[in-house]
Amino acid sequence: MKKILILESNEAFAAELAEHFRRAGYDVCGVTGDGGEGLALLEKCAPAVVVTSLLLTTLDGFTVMERAKKSESKADFIVLGNFTDDKIIGRAIALGALYYLVKPVSAAIVEERVAEVSEEIPAPVREKLERKRAGSLDERISNIFISIGIPPHIKGYNYLREGIKMAVADPHVMGNVTKGLYPVIGEKYGTSSSKVERAIRHAIEVAWNRGRVDAVNAIFGARVYIGTEKPTNSEFIALVADKLILENMV
Repeated sequence: MKKILILESNEAFAAELAEHFRRAGYDVCGVTGDGGEGLALLEKCAPAVVVTSLLLTTLDGFTVMERAKKSESKADFIVLGNFTDDKIIGRAIALGALYYLVKPVSAAIVEERVAEVSEEIPAPVREKLERKRAGSLDERISNIFISIGIPPHIKGYNYLREGIKMAVADPHVMGNVTKGLYPVIGEKYGTSSSKVERAIRHAIEVAWNRGRVDAVNAIFGARVYIGTEKPTNSEFIALVADKLILENMV
């Protein structure tokens, strides 16, 4: 019997969801509108699926998903939100949401989506899908680099790609690239944070020196930069990551 955890601050709707899932044969291992309590329940009962609202007390749904991801939880997430903004939806997907359902939504529809993600997937098939997903992201980033003229033989190419993948997985990392992004990349490639920063800056400068600004503006769908003006490392990483999130490339 599949375990389901429900995180919903609307008590009436939370009770309706819980009753619906119980009737459908699921094991509802917890119901709460508090994000902090939700994390504790997530660790305690190890549910297969978490149905979470973004608006929770103590900790919001985004924070719950971020911490669940860091704790290497195996639970699948279905997110319920009142927002239709692309950035919010993209962020939820980047954090691992398999579905984003806009409220108001019926308990029956939520249960249908849970049923879809609850199907048993053999480990080899799941691993293959995960590899394909990662490969698609790498390919898309590489295509962007080719379009704007960042050559693959320079060190900054791999550092920049790694930084973009980190930002796609967790947009909060852009809040402090010096302490949260460069050191991680440096550790992976056996180099220092300062060398990572310089190599990424060089990669961006190479693209701009090749006069590919029009290609950059074409990729981002707007006239972002003009002439010799170029973005900082963090601006460029954030622009590419945001584009990929909105395209649901993760």
